Parts: sequence; structure tokens; C-alpha cells
Amino acid sequence: MKNELVIVIDFGGQYNQLVARRVRECNVYCEIYSYRTEISVIRDLDPKGIILTGGPASCYEEGAASCSGELFHLGVPVLGLCYGAQLMQHMLGGKVERASSREYGKTKVHLDTSSGLFAGIPEDTTCWMSHFDYISKTAPGFSVIATTDHCPAAAVENKEEGLYGIQFHPEVLHTPEGTKMISNFVRKICGCTGDWRMDEFTKDCIEKLRERIGSGKVLCALSGGVDSSVAAVLLSKAVGQQLTCVFVDHGLLRKDEGDEVEAVFGPEGPYDLNFIRVNAQDRFYVKLAGVTEPEEKRKIIGAEFIRVFEEEAKKIGAVDYLVQGTIYPDVVESGLGGESAVIKSHHNVGGLPDCVNFREIVEPLRLLFKDEVRKVGLELGIPEKLVFRQPFPGPGLGIRIVGDVTAEKVRIVQEADAIFREEIAKAASEFRDTTGKDPSWMPDQYFAALSNMRSVGVMGDERTYDYAVVLRAVCTIDFMTAEPAQLPWELLRTVMTRIVGEVRGVNRCLYDVTTKPSATIELE
Repeated sequence: MKNELVIVIDFGGQYNQLVARRVRECNVYCEIYSYRTEISVIRDLDPKGIILTGGPASCYEEGAASCSGELFHLGVPVLGLCYGAQLMQHMLGGKVERASSREYGKTKVHLDTSSGLFAGIPEDTTCWMSHFDYISKTAPGFSVIATTDHCPAAAVENKEEGLYGIQFHPEVLHTPEGTKMISNFVRKICGCTGDWRMDEFTKDCIEKLRERIGSGKVLCALSGGVDSSVAAVLLSKAVGQQLTCVFVDHGLLRKDEGDEVEAVFGPEGPYDLNFIRVNAQDRFYVKLAGVTEPEEKRKIIGAEFIRVFEEEAKKIGAVDYLVQGTIYPDVVESGLGGESAVIKSHHNVGGLPDCVNFREIVEPLRLLFKDEVRKVGLELGIPEKLVFRQPFPGPGLGIRIVGDVTAEKVRIVQEADAIFREEIAKAASEFRDTTGKDPSWMPDQYFAALSNMRSVGVMGDERTYDYAVVLRAVCTIDFMTAEPAQLPWELLRTVMTRIVGEVRGVNRCLYDVTTKPSATIELE
């Protein structure tokens, strides 16, 4: 299945993935490429449209990121965003200069709605600006189609050539009509019909996997997370009993999570695969004994996981294919796509156990963003509880326990976290039943963690000296930044009362109201 393609040319902007996601939300397939990509490669990709991202530099500076001038003469519509718009004007004969002051934040913009780019959008709307430079003179053939009080060319177009530039960021949610603008570009201007659909992807992926693997043996490291779960089910649909899934329970999962994973993928579950659960809790606790430094804990957990997986793989024997739950952001953030700096190395992109004898790596989700993976999961019939599970770090509760990790501390966190999640779900359900809508305070991620602080308390007229649990709940769009959720006081009081009353070893609850940045979402 060959889908219509729109490509994003990345000039180092922080929103490169967000641009691609917005295009895909229009049911149009999109990939990210570096501005260094040869024009011949772009031509061979045969895109229906091209989008140029923002970037941190000034386009007129020596050594600034640029592209081939041929890009604007391929007969393909091009949309420049922020830096991309400025670069387009600079290269085609316009002028870009330093503004007297930076324009940043929510800004009122007036649109010329006769332009196809702004069709169906109110003339006056809000956009998100973030720039020092501005277009002081448009290139020949271009006309201004949007203005603000401080930006005389907030958007420009050359309709005949199919070239468009937007000074603001339509890809962020702070521009309410931004998704409509991107949809207008890819659907109306580029003429895409919208053939990127997860139901079609799922069917096509299963057929391709079946054809590729044939009678080969397949091994999958199943964590119970969204990505590995969806990858495993895709393979089970394609090759059935040829697939073996190894689930390493390191004892750092949330309460009952290991059993939930086994209920779905084990012998009593609906999938035709070989499921091996390795209960390695004690082994991990021994390795972590006395270790308090967060990064060292991460390394120990990751290394021990690989050791356990290797041991189980040896028992299985020769394996033809090794499954990985790599998704598209893993590829981009590891520096293998786009132009942005390497954010973090992902275990799914690169190093693999040397002693596992396999012929090829299978990455069925490599093209997908997380929201698309969830849609595929629903198409496959995976329970919503697993599909929409909140982000959970690979080291698990090991980094939600400040200081050393013990089985007793894990028990405390598991029980406190289960109460917190249960009460939030209950309060949200009651709110929906009463109002018919979701509560404004509903967090995107929430969990309980354990501080290394112990303090004096009084319970049952007796002195206690127990731990303080930290409750964390945040609202976020992309998990790059986050605000503390403003949970109702009565909800927090109920959670506190239950945790202190029901969880042995806890006499105090703290609510973390720190933003990201300066904090991270996790405690370690």
C-alpha cells in the first residue's frame, strides 16, 4: 500500500514532530527529513506537498540552515512555517530583518480568508508567535494574506506557484485554528484525499508481516507497555504460534500490572502466541540493594533486564526475527530522522543483545506516532486499559522511589498509587455523570511516588515515624512541558485519608505542584 506523502523538512525547530503529527491527523501520511537531504531524494519521494519547519537561527546569517532553491520549483505546494517562511522569502528575493522586539505568545491575527489556506476560518483569530525576525519585504509574486499589529506579513502566498508562508505556528494548540490551516494546505491545496488510516494500516501490516516472516520463528520482549503490546499482537495475528513473547516482571510494575499483562497475553488470553513470564523480582531487588543514585538505578535495571531476556532467549534456541516496539519518535529523537539535536538514546534504536541469534529485526510500528499506535491497538481489540495506559518509565517504580529500592518500598508505592488512580477515576466518572463532560482538572498523567523523607506522626494515639508519599498529577500536551493539575481539594483530602489509613508505613501525603521545567514529570 503506497500512501500519499507530505514531507516535513526540518531546520532544527522544536515542533518538527508536532508538525508531522498534525498532518497525519488529517489522514495524510507524513515523514520528517533533514534540510540536508539531497533534492534528488526529495524528488524521488514524489511528495504531494512539502512543509518547512521553524528553526533557531536567522535565515540571513552566514552558515544558517538552508535548502536547494529547486525545492520551490518542483511543481509541488510548499508551506513555510516561521523560519521556513522567512527562508522562502529570503531565497526568492524578499527581505527578512531583525525586529525591534521579539514577538512571542498568543497574538491576534487578521486573515484574508479568500486564500485557500484560510478557507472556513474566521477573519480574526489567535495565533502563537515566536520570532525575532520578520518579513519586511515580500518576494516577487507574493501577496500578504495575514497581518498582526506588529507583523506586517504574518502570512504570504504565491498562489500561482503554490508557495505559502506563515510567520506563526499553526501546529501548536495555542493557535486554535491551526489544525484547520494545515488541513487546508494538505487536503485543498496539495489535493490529498486522506488515505492514511489505521484500519487500513493494520490490515496491510499483518499481511506484510505474514509474507516477510513465512515460517520463521519470532521473539518479542514484551513489557506490557503500549508499544510492545501492539507489536506483539500484530505479530500474533500474522504468524500465531511462531511468536514467543518473553515478559520479564522485574517487580517494579504498578499494582497487579504483571497479572494484567499475563491475563491478556498468557495462555488464558485471546491471542495465539507462546507467552513466557519470568518472575525476576528478587533478582532485581538484590541488584538494586543500597543503590540511591537515579542514573545508576536506571542502568542496573536496564542491564539486568537484558541479562534475563538473554537467558530466556537461549532456552528457546535459534530465532529468525526479533521484534522491537520502535515508534517514529524513537527514530527522530535518536538522530536518525530530521535535524533536531539528539534528545535521548532509545533502547529500541541501536544496541541489541549480542548473544541472541537472529536474522532480522522486525519493527512493525516504526512509522507510527504514539496516538497512532493506540488506534492500531484498538483496531486489534486490545483492552482500552492497556491501550490508554499512561506513560510508564522503563525502570518502573525504581525511579518513583527516591533513594534505595526495597520490596517493602515497592509495596508502599504500589498501594498508594492504586488508591490515587482509583480515586481520580471515581471523581472524574462522577463529574461526567453530573455534567456530561470531562472535568477541567483531569490530569494527563498522575501517580504516587515515595520520598526518602520520614517524619513523626500520630496514629491511634501512638507516635509513628513513617514515610511521606508524594502525589504527582500534571496536565500536558506533548510531555515536553507540564503544569500541575489543579485537583479538587476534596479529592486530595480523600486520597490522603485513604493512603494514610490503608497503606502501612505512610503517615504523610505531599502534593507536588512544580511545573516542567524546572522539574521533570518523574521524580528521578
